[in-house]
Amino acid sequence: RYRLRTRVGSDLAAGAEFWRAEDTVLRRDVAVTLLRILAPEHGAIGGDEDPTGAARAGEMIVRALRSGSFEHPGCARLLDVLAPGAPGLPADVLGAAVTEWVNGRSLAEAVAEGMLRPLAAARAVVPLAAAAEEAHRHGFVLGCDHPQRVRVTPDGRARMCFALPRPDLRPADDVRGVGAVLFTLLTSRWPLSGADAARAGLAAAARTAGGALEPPSAVRPGVPLELDTVARGTLSPENAPGHVHTAAAVHRVLGDVVTEDERNALFPPVHDGAPSDPDDVWQDGRPADPPDPVRRKRLLVGLAALAAAVLLVLGYVGVQVMTLFSDPSTPTIVVGPDAAGAEPAPADGEAAAPAGPITVADVRVVDDVGDSDNANRVTRVIDGDPGSAWSTVTYRQQFPALKPGVGIMASFASAVQLSELSITSPSAGTTVEVRSAATADASVDDTTLITEATLTAGTTVVSLDGSQPVEHVLLWITELAPAGDGFSSEVGEVEFRRAG
Repeated sequence: RYRLRTRVGSDLAAGAEFWRAEDTVLRRDVAVTLLRILAPEHGAIGGDEDPTGAARAGEMIVRALRSGSFEHPGCARLLDVLAPGAPGLPADVLGAAVTEWVNGRSLAEAVAEGMLRPLAAARAVVPLAAAAEEAHRHGFVLGCDHPQRVRVTPDGRARMCFALPRPDLRPADDVRGVGAVLFTLLTSRWPLSGADAARAGLAAAARTAGGALEPPSAVRPGVPLELDTVARGTLSPENAPGHVHTAAAVHRVLGDVVTEDERNALFPPVHDGAPSDPDDVWQDGRPADPPDPVRRKRLLVGLAALAAAVLLVLGYVGVQVMTLFSDPSTPTIVVGPDAAGAEPAPADGEAAAPAGPITVADVRVVDDVGDSDNANRVTRVIDGDPGSAWSTVTYRQQFPALKPGVGIMASFASAVQLSELSITSPSAGTTVEVRSAATADASVDDTTLITEATLTAGTTVVSLDGSQPVEHVLLWITELAPAGDGFSSEVGEVEFRRAG
């Protein structure tokens, strides 16, 4: 069922390999963690008493089965567990766990272009800390102390991707792992195992002559005291002063830092050693350009020409006003399209022709259940080519038997007044709700219904006259089209038009 595509990492201490794979039944990307028997030259993962590692792998599989009901936004959902002897499992594989694939980048890719801003790093780690807190409350361990088990989503959130942590891990190891992820996003260096850092493509964190870890504030300026303290506290020895013991404490501190930053958004931030992003409200100061005599002369000439044009217009308007009031018999002078024989303006109540199509800044799949049907192909609906399409997976039962629906969230650069949208699709009978959303990551329950349409084969035009200006529009599919012995819907192109 699962076809391995790309090996993205390994955890030798757990005897695990991390793969990006394809679920050939549901046609979606998944993350697969393999427990493989190591060659003798690499050592046995189970020690001398368990040379093949079978007993240790069995314990990891059992723990995975017990945690199958655990779900959290900061952790990829467990989809399947394969025990030794499962159909199709190679002889050298002791077991496997299948989870959702986390779109985005690895930790090394996230910091490849430079360190993240401190507040962006804090926001990224909040969901991971929350997942660790919830897992510990239920008696589970995530195993986030390895850099290749964690990925960063396109919207900047750190999520656990690969399952099957080592059986000897404790909640304290998760706390160190959360702190290590924060440390890496702040400094571009992994503070735990140097061997894991090398395999992940990260530099190892610097240490003092006495072997102590250098804090983030020693690597870059501007790291808030709270982030510096929580990073050091999670990575310090357990009995050291200031040691952070629980994931709940990390989650609480990071949440307070993010909330305080949002509260102080109107004030210039402390310089943190990173250049301003293009969308930052506060930009770095730049020295003024030296005076350019040629440019100054051109500017003066342009201003003079503009002033002369303004005087001419004012003179013409003055003459027309004087003529109008001095001779009542003079017919009214008509200036505009009608005088030149152009088409007259629309009469009252007649709709103006819609303006041209609007560029969609971003598009993503919205799935409150979490499967994210073919999310890596959703950009095809705005690529200008109706022949390249996005589709849902094929369901054996119609919505809402398995889930309430699935949708496409389209986001614009700013709020726009829409007149209509067109959906090109071969899936006749698909029912789509058009909804407005306040944010790009809003769930369907947080959106407002604008209208509803049933698609025909080809292009379906949906009128949005009378709707309010929107920045995010959700196309929520509530009924799929019949597809063979199941149900599935395909969308080739979506185009929005601005009100005239």
